[in-house]
Amino acid sequence: MSEAGKDKKAAKADAAAKADKAEKAARGKAQAAANKAAAAESKSDKSGGERFETPKAGEYKPRFKARYEQQLQAALMEKFGYTNKFQAPKLEKIVINMGVGEATQDTKKVQQAARDLALIAGQKPVITKAKNAISNFKVRENMPLGCKVTLLRDRMYEFLDRLVTMALPRVRDFRGLNGKSFDGRGNYSMGLKEHIVFPEIDYDKVESVWGMDITVCTSAKTDDEARELLRGFQFPFV
Repeated sequence: MSEAGKDKKAAKADAAAKADKAEKAARGKAQAAANKAAAAESKSDKSGGERFETPKAGEYKPRFKARYEQQLQAALMEKFGYTNKFQAPKLEKIVINMGVGEATQDTKKVQQAARDLALIAGQKPVITKAKNAISNFKVRENMPLGCKVTLLRDRMYEFLDRLVTMALPRVRDFRGLNGKSFDGRGNYSMGLKEHIVFPEIDYDKVESVWGMDITVCTSAKTDDEARELLRGFQFPFV
């Protein structure tokens, strides 16, 4: 090959390399801009809805826990004038209790209720038994009469999220929660007449419908602080 041909081929290769380098640089700039836009969108949703920071790979954080850490804690500090973030009230635990009155006739009912409660809470419940014998009610000592479960940490936030966003809207003739059902020390109690309002329960496979008592325990010292905390979790108080 002549010298002119070699020079021409080298010039083409050099031009192709420069074009490839420019294309890679353009793609890098576009990717950086997309990442920056995604980060900005994660903090503020243009539609007005809430958007929280996306957890890192391998790190899981419940939606309500992220809401408390990123928004609600600061809002409570501003409203009540706290100087330290640890003064802001927070959730401590959620206790779910299910009483089974039919257990006096059939003790297998308690096992069925425990299975349903395990599906709802995502945690194995404890069988509660009678402490004393009551002949009028045909109750013997140590007879299983219900079940309960105590939720902490992430499971507590997950259950609260499902309760507020999915279960309560499915309650028939729901008109809101009683805003006075506090015990004076920042704990809130409520009751559900039908446990089938939770989507985890398959209505076609349920033999009996039971009610349940739900107690939300907080670190608040007053009812007003606890009420404001639960409002931040979208509790539909009347």
